[in-house]
Amino acid sequence: MDKRKFTENGEILAILKDLKERIKDKKFSDIIDNNNCQYVDLVQEGGGVLGIALVGYVYVLEKMGIRFLSLAGTSAGSINTMLMAAAGTCDIEKSEWILDCLCNKNLYDFVDGDRDAREFIDALLSDAGNLKLIMKGCQVVDNFKDDLGLNPGNNFYQWMTNLLSQKGIKNYADLKALREKGVSDDNKLYRVHTEGNEEYKRMDHWSEMAIIAADITTESKIIFPRMIDLFYSNPDVQNPADFVRASMSIPLFFTPFKIKNIPSGIEAWNKWNDATCLRTSVPSEVMFMDGGIISNFPIDIFHENRNVPASPTFGVKLGYDKNEINKNEKLPNLISSMFDTARYGYDFEFLRKNPDFKNLIGYIDTGSHNWLNFNLTDDAKIDLFIRGAQNAADFLDRFNWEEYKKIRKAKSDYYKSV
Repeated sequence: MDKRKFTENGEILAILKDLKERIKDKKFSDIIDNNNCQYVDLVQEGGGVLGIALVGYVYVLEKMGIRFLSLAGTSAGSINTMLMAAAGTCDIEKSEWILDCLCNKNLYDFVDGDRDAREFIDALLSDAGNLKLIMKGCQVVDNFKDDLGLNPGNNFYQWMTNLLSQKGIKNYADLKALREKGVSDDNKLYRVHTEGNEEYKRMDHWSEMAIIAADITTESKIIFPRMIDLFYSNPDVQNPADFVRASMSIPLFFTPFKIKNIPSGIEAWNKWNDATCLRTSVPSEVMFMDGGIISNFPIDIFHENRNVPASPTFGVKLGYDKNEINKNEKLPNLISSMFDTARYGYDFEFLRKNPDFKNLIGYIDTGSHNWLNFNLTDDAKIDLFIRGAQNAADFLDRFNWEEYKKIRKAKSDYYKSV
């Protein structure tokens, strides 16, 4: 599929043309570069194949001159996060390359289980009757019993590894070096002040990335690569595809991702205790499931209550919060409701306690698309991309950076006074 079917789509071109006029000279951040691009942090929610809409969202932001420093995401959001981090320095556009990657990949390849597993998944997504689901389910009992999931996830892992390799990322050391570089050699970052601009040199800001995974062995929320040394004795040689494979391990759909030969000893235990409050001995092997069961939308990941940020943290959600009551009349609906309850609880609670963050979040209306339908048609992919683009335009229209800084100043003053 040619990416021009997305980028040269009439609706996309109209969105970009209209938006460019409406937000001309609008400020979104106090961090800029030599090319007057403005820099923000970005957090992307998980949502299976709906992640295509995230690419449409980022595409519009990039076309409006917005670039990205710190990056975070869970599950589908972690895929886009990793690809954005690996695609090049912070000042270059990333979304068209990611779109190329998706256009050249049949997403159904990720359903790499045996024939029984594929038939069960197809029945599940086709809204088959309970009797047929039970019959197909009986055929995959061994998949759950032996492998704890329907699909091994090897196809996805190899795909991610190959894409990272295209960008010269062979291991975590390569990724870390790229992130620490920041911008291209002929470019610089500046922080805007009323008295003028000063060069912005906070490498810890532009190099930060966070991919959320759920370690179900120790019941811990894991943030990669921040906590990488808990799991590997030599982190620099590890494949960064590990982080994403751990984050996107949808329960039962994919087999859990395992890391073996965990470093042990007193020093290792101290690290675990500091990071996760581990009270048992360090396990020799850990098992990961989808980070969404702990935090599907980690919008709090870069938050500092006591400071007014130099740049905002934009968040992108796939769908609206609790916009309809779950109908648990069939087994697939019940399973989906159980998973959604787990993955949204923590994030809803944070947003309830921090209503100021609603100023930062764009909500993508994903329509009736199923987040587990890896057999999306081309038209469905284009529709998701357009939906992401339209909601990005709506968000940029309404976001007010100066007003948001006032909100954060009041919040900062409060926390400093208590």
